[in-house]
Amino acid sequence: MKSYLNMILTEVKTLQQIKEFIEFPTFHYANDKNYIRPLDEDVSKVFDADKNKLLKDDNCKRWLLKNEVGGVLGRLAAFINPMTANLEEQPTGGIGFFDCINNREAAFLLFDVARQWLQEQGMQAMDGPVNLGSRERWWGVLADGFFEPGYCCNYNFPYYQDLFEAYGFQLYFKQFTYIRAVHSPMPKALIVVAERVMRNGDYSFRHFEKSKIDKYAEDFRLIYNKAWVNHEGVGEMGKVEACKLVNSLKPVIDERIIWFAYYKDEPIGFFISIPELNQLFVKYVDGKLDSFGKLRLLFNKWTGATRSMSGLAFGIVPGFQRKGVEIALIVAAAKAIKDKVPYKDIEMNWIGDFNPRMMHVAEQIGAKIYKTHHTYRYLFDRSKEFRRHPEI
Repeated sequence: MKSYLNMILTEVKTLQQIKEFIEFPTFHYANDKNYIRPLDEDVSKVFDADKNKLLKDDNCKRWLLKNEVGGVLGRLAAFINPMTANLEEQPTGGIGFFDCINNREAAFLLFDVARQWLQEQGMQAMDGPVNLGSRERWWGVLADGFFEPGYCCNYNFPYYQDLFEAYGFQLYFKQFTYIRAVHSPMPKALIVVAERVMRNGDYSFRHFEKSKIDKYAEDFRLIYNKAWVNHEGVGEMGKVEACKLVNSLKPVIDERIIWFAYYKDEPIGFFISIPELNQLFVKYVDGKLDSFGKLRLLFNKWTGATRSMSGLAFGIVPGFQRKGVEIALIVAAAKAIKDKVPYKDIEMNWIGDFNPRMMHVAEQIGAKIYKTHHTYRYLFDRSKEFRRHPEI
């Protein structure tokens, strides 16, 4: 393994350093045919306090690792999420946006500087790679399924797993991406369950309508707050936040692949999918959502250029779980879109191994594990007992 004797750690502060931080992966993966450069603005807004409400003046640092002539060898961010840092058994920070040459000495320098800074802030552990934000973005080391990445999903070389584990990180949980062919038939047993639910006239299932976007934003908010607020680090969503979120998806929404479940007209579940954005346009625009990028998005959407759907969120409020409603919702959507959409498959991202119930639902409908990411934890007290993420 090549040794880099004069490696220099530099904290990211200047505009030039910010540019190098964003652009390093472009050179790092230049010869990898599967790599898709993320949109620059998707990375930048994580570190923009005007766009990321979790970012404060003193809860995030970024570093570049360079050689003696200024060439970048690696990058890393460390942060303290005020929503989650003190929910754990020990105060826990995070590291993310890790990219590095295949050299333990280089990687360990980056891990060391992040660990030291987090310890100075009172943290006793660090998770990584994670995001200063929600879990569906930039989370975990890709450990299996080295195909083209989904939108805002981490992609890395296989040796990253070795770098994390050699340093002493331990597996906290796995998160799976499942894939299913859109037009493959549903198992008969599930159709029986779905039909039983559907015979009850109190239940109804409807797809999204852009003309009623405010109504569906509120329905989404109500379901979200009932289904997710008790999960780790998830706060209640307000009306303004829900409207902003749903409206941000408006340019890419396909009404046919977003579905809601109701009981006596009360929203109780959703299954939200969109065209896979990396396939739709991101892979063609070299990180820039400029006028050309927007035209490419509109053109590809109009022509049906992408053949993949991305499952963003699936949830049933607790009082209606284990009653067959989740199966009925999926079957209702599958029946409606069969032979009416151009998509060939759906990728269901981010199903944690700590959620066996959701894994079971995915497997029931015939989905298979397509990719696996690892989220690691490093306890600063090396004598402390390590515990994996508890099942939910």
